[in-house]
Amino acid sequence: MRNWTELPDYMQNECVRPYYDQLKRQPISRFFKRVIDLLGALCLMVILSPVMVIIAIMIKADSKGPVFYRQERITRYGKIFRIFKFRTMVTGADQIGGLITADNDVRVTAVGHKLRGLRLDELPQLFNVLAGDMSFVGTRPEVQRYVEHYTPEMYATLLLPAGITSEASIQFKDEAELMGLGEDSDMIYIKDILPRKMDINLTALKNFSFWNDLKTAFRTIIDVF
Repeated sequence: MRNWTELPDYMQNECVRPYYDQLKRQPISRFFKRVIDLLGALCLMVILSPVMVIIAIMIKADSKGPVFYRQERITRYGKIFRIFKFRTMVTGADQIGGLITADNDVRVTAVGHKLRGLRLDELPQLFNVLAGDMSFVGTRPEVQRYVEHYTPEMYATLLLPAGITSEASIQFKDEAELMGLGEDSDMIYIKDILPRKMDINLTALKNFSFWNDLKTAFRTIIDVF
């Protein structure tokens, strides 16, 4: 971890400090977390490569556009990175609608609906895990627009890499349905969904350990199946 004085200025606040001190005391858990990320991502990429090829072919056959969707997100220490996902929406979807995808969003393709339901669109994020921008377990990376609405305490979630899954992801697996209940999905997310998800993320951060990460990973696998 970086020294406290090397964190971005906005993260050096009294709300973040307790989380920082708690994580600093767990070098072994942080070490094994990274080891599992590297080994797990490499193994899964080899094992799942045939599946990823099939998905790529399905996406190209279903609609025009690239196989992958890349978008700028925020990860550890406020770093901007480009997340990898299988494209599940029509090309240019972010220009004809909000950043949040509501239930039955007309921009989602036929194949995209299936991929989202099984969370298979997240598989390319294994590349982000290898690069160190993401981890298997951690707060889901947000776009800059939503990070700008973080409270001082919420910045504590940027002490660790963003994750593919988290306790908040499990509890809000039906987020798309919730977003479909209102006209302004962005404001619903900022005012209602984001604070609730961040409460869960902060609780997970307080209880951070390598074993708790493993439990969350297995809970996600069980939830998907």
